[in-house]
Amino acid sequence: MPLTSPRRSALADQVIAQIRAQITSGEWPVGSRIPTEPQLVEQLGVARNTVREAVRALAHNGLLDIRQGSGTYVLATSELAGVMHRRFATADTRHVSELRSALESAAARLAAQRRTQRDLAHLDAALDRRERAWESGDAEAFVEADATLHLAVVAASHNEVIAELYADLGQVLRAFLRADMGGELRPENYVDHARLVEAIRAGDGDTAAAEAAAHAFSWCVSGHPA
Repeated sequence: MPLTSPRRSALADQVIAQIRAQITSGEWPVGSRIPTEPQLVEQLGVARNTVREAVRALAHNGLLDIRQGSGTYVLATSELAGVMHRRFATADTRHVSELRSALESAAARLAAQRRTQRDLAHLDAALDRRERAWESGDAEAFVEADATLHLAVVAASHNEVIAELYADLGQVLRAFLRADMGGELRPENYVDHARLVEAIRAGDGDTAAAEAAAHAFSWCVSGHPA
């Protein structure tokens, strides 16, 4: 239904909330182009200036990227993710990897202690998807599948703070992986994650933490997708 409000500023806030909801729900995933300005005007039932104001606000917050002549694209799923993308996009790869290693190692140790049967099912499915993506030779599919597996490990930690921080850092990690692989999957870059999943299943926190840290560190020093 069209959004209505007697004040443009309040109406712009409603449009911002609506667009943000489309992004956070996954309906407009990161990297996708959002509807054009005329389409948003029609969908939301508001004036062009209101849509423009909302889009500019979200671009300023780091969620959207306005590309002249191309359209507006989803850059991040939250304001914090947008800040991280801007802050770490040009950071030293080693430093980002060391942060990733610390987060994933802690999460994997907790996952081994707290994982549920549902968590294990998600891990098995994510691991299988990762293997199939590698076998397909599709580099972008592999990046997404690899990220999904690592997110599943972090989710199994049942630590909401680590999970949210890791999710907000996710687009930065994906960008580094894409750059390092150069759009091509090479046999020498393959890293097996089955031992990590099995350690979590067995409740072996030390091994799970060591596997997670080793994966992140191997990417840090060699550029291999971990």
